[in-house]
Amino acid sequence: MLEYLAAAPATQTAHAAVPEAPEHHAEATVGGISLLTPGFFVALAMLVVIGIMLRARVPALVAKALDDKIAGIREQLDAAAKLRAEAEALRDEYAKKAKEAAAEIVAMKEAAEHQAAEIVDKAKRDSTALIARRQALAEEKIAAAERAAIDELRAKAANAAALVRERR
Repeated sequence: MLEYLAAAPATQTAHAAVPEAPEHHAEATVGGISLLTPGFFVALAMLVVIGIMLRARVPALVAKALDDKIAGIREQLDAAAKLRAEAEALRDEYAKKAKEAAAEIVAMKEAAEHQAAEIVDKAKRDSTALIARRQALAEEKIAAAERAAIDELRAKAANAAALVRERR
């Protein structure tokens, strides 16, 4: 190939000096279309390839592959729809449980408040009773102390009266 390229300038200059006569080739044409051109052979090769593909039923194979793919996609869509329905059912169930839990929390709060009020009332009653008992105990102690003081004064008065009698 390099030899051809190297020789090309020399032949071009040699041919340039000699005037060339136009070459005439006979070409096969059908309806004004040349049959020996590269475009014709490309078109003929394409027609042969398309014919082989049709003979081997390639379009049917492609259609079957596409139908299988479509069936797979439909199955996936059906599975997704089932999963969505299950998810919605779970969401509804959890929403219902959340509402029930909220109602239970309110009921527990009310019960706790009621118990707290009862405990406060009982504590008030117990403290009132305790105060009354302690007051009664204190009054008894005071009364006992008064009696003891009166008894002591009587005893001292009796002793003083006895001493006064003895001195007379």
